[in-house]
Amino acid sequence: MSTMDSAAASSIRRDETVPIALLLAFAGGYLDAYTWIVHGVMANAQTANLVLSWVYGSIGNWTKALHFVPPILAFAFGIVVAAWLRRATGERASAISTLLEILLLVAIAVLHNRLPDLAGTLGISFVAAVQSAVFTRVEGVVYSSVMITGNMRQAIEGLFAAASGNGSLRPPGIFATLCVTFGLGAAVGAFATKQIPNLALGLPMIALLVVLLLCEVSSDEGGL
Repeated sequence: MSTMDSAAASSIRRDETVPIALLLAFAGGYLDAYTWIVHGVMANAQTANLVLSWVYGSIGNWTKALHFVPPILAFAFGIVVAAWLRRATGERASAISTLLEILLLVAIAVLHNRLPDLAGTLGISFVAAVQSAVFTRVEGVVYSSVMITGNMRQAIEGLFAAASGNGSLRPPGIFATLCVTFGLGAAVGAFATKQIPNLALGLPMIALLVVLLLCEVSSDEGGL
């Protein structure tokens, strides 16, 4: 790595580093698989929920159509809360939002047996929204930790630019790794949900706890 690259890397905000992005992508894929298996909706991909809602609505199956509406509304509410957090807490937003996500997942795990649809569908969609709205960049470039469409595009475009001699292999490598990590999270989430349903939410909690610790280390270093 050149001196210029080293200087650029050292100036990156801790919540925009690759390890944090990968942990969030793992949690994002995991929770999407969990909600699909348990509730038949997507926690993150509101495009899928919207399309399925309209598809079922178009054939008059309103029970099925309305099944996909609550997670969309919960996601929208989560975006509003995340926007308020960014405005109210500034650079602390990443750590505070991650703590909020962890506490919500704990509450969801506790309430899941009594209020499965309310806790699982609405709660996890809210968590996904907060995560996607607060953690928006990796090494200064826009990405998503809750879906891979944009990340895949970035990987392919970056690889084409690098092959053309107009870019580095690092950015497309990061985005390709994010896509793989999201898929790995989905695979682990599906397996854990089937095998240990009562403990399945523990793994994304651990991933988010590591993110929180990394964010707090950054805050402590900034105060020195």
